[in-house]
Amino acid sequence: MTPYQHGRRPPLVARALDTAMDRSMVLGYTTIGLRVRRALPGWPADPSADALEGKDVLVTGASSGLGVATVEALAALGATVHLVVRDEAKGERVRAEIAQRRPDAQLRVWRCDVGDLDDVRRFAGVIGDELSTIHAVIHNAGVMPPERTESAQGHELSMAVHLVGPVVMTEALRPQLAGGRVVLVSSGGLYGQVLRADDPGFLDGDYSPTTAYARSKRMQVEMLPILADRWSLDGIHLSAMHPGWADTPGVQDSLPRFRAITRPVLRDDAQGADTSVWLVAVEPVPPAGLFWHDRRARPINLLPTTRVGQDGRSAAWAWLTRSTDLDAGS
Repeated sequence: MTPYQHGRRPPLVARALDTAMDRSMVLGYTTIGLRVRRALPGWPADPSADALEGKDVLVTGASSGLGVATVEALAALGATVHLVVRDEAKGERVRAEIAQRRPDAQLRVWRCDVGDLDDVRRFAGVIGDELSTIHAVIHNAGVMPPERTESAQGHELSMAVHLVGPVVMTEALRPQLAGGRVVLVSSGGLYGQVLRADDPGFLDGDYSPTTAYARSKRMQVEMLPILADRWSLDGIHLSAMHPGWADTPGVQDSLPRFRAITRPVLRDDAQGADTSVWLVAVEPVPPAGLFWHDRRARPINLLPTTRVGQDGRSAAWAWLTRSTDLDAGS
């Protein structure tokens, strides 16, 4: 199945316009891009209204921004949504706010610091004992520390939260996720970075928060096909997506100049969350191992300078298996 065969194949003109907007970024990543694409022939159908009825879905980073919008959209489709948050009190406030807007929502709050592998394993053990089946996990938690920060295990924090922690959590929940779906929430910022398998901890050169963030997202998508193959043994469908330019708390706090320039066309949280919700709810399940934006699979490289060979990808995989204590062959 090709990405465009997931539903009605758009006419050539619609596909060309969609691609042109995607490559321009300014049009494709803003609210303009989503609105235009929704109006084009061939826009993939929404999930059915009860698509997630009776299913359990985990969302990390569920206490702000895209996470809150993701939780609310999943609940609207009938899911029991588990808010996985570092600050339990904040998570409970969000749960109460969503419940007030949607009294029928089935919501639970769980504490987990995704950057701390010991805490990830603890959490996975607790929730795994309670839930025999998990339909999906959306790895949405994100950080952009202003200076280089290390996790409890000594990993650069962006890499820990965006890749290492999600891999450990998914591995620990493989029995419960069998036949389910996993989504890595990435970023279009990765297009400006090459895979740095030689320096995953950002130890060389002057540290830049935005560069570290984008490097971790680049590592996500480079590991995507390897992880998708690995988890397919359990029937788990892994995808990655980027939300476009959304007016999230992360953008507001860490990129104030960018926000000042783009604010009139930034997406709201619900628009940014649309594709991740679609990936876990639509039937049939979209093809695994692909990088999605606005319900279409997208390339992971726009510039020849960011392409990496098999040696670089193998080196990154070797680092990831060491960092997560994985058996590289299983």
